[in-house]
Amino acid sequence: MEPKEVLEYAKKHSAMMVDLKFLDFVGMWQHFSVPIYELEESTFEEGFGFDGSSIRGWQPIHASDMLVIPDPNTAVMDPFLAGPALSLICDIVDPITHEPYSRDPRNIAKKAAAYLRSIGIGDTAFFGPEPEFFLFDDVRFDQGPNFGFYSLDSVEGRWNTGREERPNLGYKPRYKEGYFPVPPSDKTQDIRTEMCRVMEQVGIRIEAQHHEVATGGQCEIDMRFSPIVEMGDMLMWFKYVIKNVAARHNKTVTFMPKPLFGDNGSGMHCHQSIWAGGKNLFAGDGYGGLSEIAMFYIGGILKHASALAALTNPTTNSFKRLVPGFEAPVNLAYSSRNRSASIRIPMYSTSPKSKRVEVRFPDPSCNGYLAFAALLMAGLDGIQSRIEPGSPLDKDIYALSPEELEGVPKMPASLEEALDALEADHAFLLKGNVFTQDVIETWLDYKRKSEVDQIRLRPHPYEFALYYDV
Repeated sequence: MEPKEVLEYAKKHSAMMVDLKFLDFVGMWQHFSVPIYELEESTFEEGFGFDGSSIRGWQPIHASDMLVIPDPNTAVMDPFLAGPALSLICDIVDPITHEPYSRDPRNIAKKAAAYLRSIGIGDTAFFGPEPEFFLFDDVRFDQGPNFGFYSLDSVEGRWNTGREERPNLGYKPRYKEGYFPVPPSDKTQDIRTEMCRVMEQVGIRIEAQHHEVATGGQCEIDMRFSPIVEMGDMLMWFKYVIKNVAARHNKTVTFMPKPLFGDNGSGMHCHQSIWAGGKNLFAGDGYGGLSEIAMFYIGGILKHASALAALTNPTTNSFKRLVPGFEAPVNLAYSSRNRSASIRIPMYSTSPKSKRVEVRFPDPSCNGYLAFAALLMAGLDGIQSRIEPGSPLDKDIYALSPEELEGVPKMPASLEEALDALEADHAFLLKGNVFTQDVIETWLDYKRKSEVDQIRLRPHPYEFALYYDV
C-alpha cells in the first residue's frame, strides 16, 4: 500500500489506534500505540520517537532517542486488540543521521536481500520455515538463591495416564508417537485451525497444520514460502497469533526447543531457494534435481554451520535438542529425502519450481530476520567461493557406527561453542555490510553475559539427584 491507501484502509475499518510493532535485538516483538489521528502521510517518512535504551541490545542511555518508521506495506488490522487497531511493522532509524539502525534485525534482513541483488546471482531469496511449538495447559517456573524449578502440564501429556481427571479418558499420545494421530488423541486440532484462520486474516498463507511427534501438545503449522524480509515479518505474526489464540483458550505456547525431557524437541526446518527473473536457480540436473549453484549453496551452509548455530539455535536450551544419537540432525551432511541429515533435498515433486534445500538444524527460538539473513549469507559465500559440499550421505545417519561417523562434522554441543565459532568465523556475514562488526560483537557479548553466564552460575535441579549425597 501507499501511505494514502493506508489511511483509507484505517478509515474503512474504523481504526481507533495505530499499533507500531518492531523487533528487539534478541528477537521479541515490541510495540506502542498512538491514536489514529496521529497517523498522517508524512508519518511514513518522519516516524515516531521512542526510547531505544530500554530495548535489549540497543542504545546506551546517553544516546537513547530513536525513530520507528512504519512500513505501509505491512498494514493490517490487529486481530486481538479490543478497540479496532491498525497494525504497522516498523523499521528503526537514527533520528540524527536518518540512517537505518544497524542493530535493527529487520534492517539486516533487508540488507541481505539487497546484497543478493547487488552481486548478480539472483533477485529473490525465498524462505519457508516450519516452526514447531508446544501447547501446554499450565506452566510454572521460578528461581531463587536456594531453589529452582519448572513444571509443565498438558491434558495430552502421557505422564497423566494415571491422573484422577473425573474421568480420565486416556487418549494421550505415547512418547515419540504423536505424529498425525486423529482426535480424540489429537486434542489441539480445532485450536490449530483457529490459529490458521487468524493468520490468514493478517495475510499469511498456510500450507498445512498437524500434531507433531512429542506427547503433551507438540504442534506444527507450515506457512507458504515468501521472500526473506516478508517471511521475517510473517514469523513474528506467526508467534504473536499462536500465543494469543492459545491464551483465548486458557492455554500457553512455548517455542523453546526442548521443554520436555525424554521426548522430541521443537525444530524449525528452513526451506530455501534463490530465484532470478521468475526462474528457480536451484533446479538442475544434478544430485536430487539440484543445480550447481544449489550445491555450492549447500557447501556454504555446511562450512559455516557452527557459526550459524549462534544465530539459528541461539539459546542454551537449543543444545538440549541438538544432542548426538537422538532425534535432532546434528551431523553436518546432506541427502535427498533423508530426514536424518542436517540438510535435506525434498523430493515431493519433480517440478523445477519446487526445487529447494531444507536446512534442518535451526529452531524456533531464533530471531527470524537474523537467522534467515545469516543462512542466506552463508549460502551465497558457498556460491561465490564455489564450496563443494562433498558426497551425499544417503544412509540412516542415526544407525551408523562411531567409526562410520568419525569423518562427519557435527554441530556445536553448546551455545558457548557456537558463540566461539561465530567469533572465529563471521567474515562471510560482513560482506556488503549486511551484518556489521558491532552487531556481531553486541550479539556475542549479550549472549555470553545474559544467557551463558547466567546458566553457568546456577545449580541445575538434576545435580541434586546426582551429587547431593556425595
